[in-house]
Amino acid sequence: MSNDDLTHENFDFRGFDVPDLKAVTLASSSDGDQSKQPKTKHEDASKNRKHGKKKSKSDARSKKRAGAGKTSESFDDYEDYEEREAVSKADKKVSKDRPGLFAPMTLREVTVRNRIWLPPMCTYSSFARDGRPTPFHYQHYVSRAFGGFGMVIVESTAVAPEGRITPCDLGLWEDGQIDAWRWIVDGIREAGAVPAIQLNHAGRKASTGCFAVGYDGQNVPEEAGGWPTMAPSEIAFGGLRTPRALSVDEIHGLVGAFAAAAGRAVAAGFQAIQIHAAHGYLISQFLDPLSNERDDEYGGDLTGRSRFLVEVVDAVRGAVPEGVPVLVRISATDWAAGGWDLDQTIALSKVLKEHGVDVMDVSTGGIMSGVSIPVKPNYQVPFSEQVKAKADIPVTAVGLITKPKQAAKILAHGEADAVEIGRAALRDPYWPLRAANKLGIPSTEIPYAPQYVAGAY
Repeated sequence: MSNDDLTHENFDFRGFDVPDLKAVTLASSSDGDQSKQPKTKHEDASKNRKHGKKKSKSDARSKKRAGAGKTSESFDDYEDYEEREAVSKADKKVSKDRPGLFAPMTLREVTVRNRIWLPPMCTYSSFARDGRPTPFHYQHYVSRAFGGFGMVIVESTAVAPEGRITPCDLGLWEDGQIDAWRWIVDGIREAGAVPAIQLNHAGRKASTGCFAVGYDGQNVPEEAGGWPTMAPSEIAFGGLRTPRALSVDEIHGLVGAFAAAAGRAVAAGFQAIQIHAAHGYLISQFLDPLSNERDDEYGGDLTGRSRFLVEVVDAVRGAVPEGVPVLVRISATDWAAGGWDLDQTIALSKVLKEHGVDVMDVSTGGIMSGVSIPVKPNYQVPFSEQVKAKADIPVTAVGLITKPKQAAKILAHGEADAVEIGRAALRDPYWPLRAANKLGIPSTEIPYAPQYVAGAY
C-alpha cells in the first residue's frame, strides 16, 4: 500500500501492520454467528447457471460481483458496499423512510443542512507555532463549506500547548487565540455550513514531528521546539519517549482546560464542539487498559478509566450554551487483544448520552503500534452501526467512504446518521455537489452558493 492508503483523517496508519483487505473481526460482538445468512436471489441465480439455465441481466450482475470478491453480511467479512449483494425488498422499503445524504439534521438548536460532514483532519500548518490559524486554514475550511458539506469539523485543536500533536498544531489554550478564529468561523457559516471544532490533548503522542518541522515519526527534541510528554501511566507509544504519569490535580486541571477551550470556541462562533477521545490521544489513553495502569479513581475498571472523559464532557457541557451540540470522537476498538473494544464503547456511549453528548463519531485504532488494522472501504462502518443500534445515540460513520452511492447506502441501511468524507474531500472540496449530481438530485435541491449556480452540474 502507498502512504496515501495508510493515512486517514487525523490518524496515521504508517508504522502499523496493515494487511491487504483482511476480514474485520469483532471479537467482542455478542450477536452470535452472523455468517449463516439465507441465500440471496443472486446466489440462487448462480446455482441455476450451474444447471444450464439461461443467463439473465441479473445473472450477469451477480457474476460481475462474484468476480470482485465473495460477499457476506456478517461482521467477520464486511465487504465494500459497491460489492455487496442487493438488499431485500423489506430492507428497500424501510430505507425509503430513512433520511438521505441531503436531508437536514437538527442537533439541539443547530440544524445541519445535510448529512455529509467534513471530519477533523490535521494539516499541521500553524507555522508560527502559536496555535493560531492562518489564511491557509481559511481557504481550506471555507472552500469545503462552499463545496456543500453540512458540518465542517476543524482539525485537532489543543487545549494546552503541551497537548499539541506537533509544534504546528492549532490551539485554543488562551484568550488571545480567539480573534484569529473568527473570520474562519464566519466564512464557514456564510457558506452555509455548521462550523464545529475538535478539542484535543495528545498526551504521550504529543511533541512529534511533521512535514513542517521534520523528525517524522519521532519526538521533536526540546532544542528544536519539543517538550516532555504526559499520560495516565509511564508507558511509551512505540518508539516515542516515555511520558510521565499525570497527578490527580493535573487531571483536574486538564478537565478545566477542555472546558475553557470550549468556551473560547463558542466565543469565536463555533456552533458545535467535538471532544477527541480516539486514536490513542490522551483521553483514549485513559480509556484503554493497555495504556492506563493507574490504581486510583482514574484507572482500573471501565468506570474508573472513563472517569476523565465523563468529567470532560460534563465540564464542556457546562461551559457552552444548552443549544450547542457536543460530539465525542471514539475509537470503537484499538485492534489489540485485552484492549479497548466494541462492548466497552457501547457501554460508554450509553453513559455519555446521559451526560449530554449528542453524537458519537465512531472511528477505530491508534492506541498501540504494530497492530493489524484491516484498512479497506467501509471497514469502520460496522462499529458505528452497532453503537447506533445498541447505545441508541446518533452516530457518524468514517473509514474510506469515497463514493456517493457508497455513502448513500450507509444511511439507507440505517448504519449511521451522517457520513464523514475525509481524504476524498482533500482531493475534491466540492465532493457533496458532485455526489448530488451522481445521485440524480436536481441542482435546485443542492446547496450551491449563489455565486456558483451558473456552474451547476
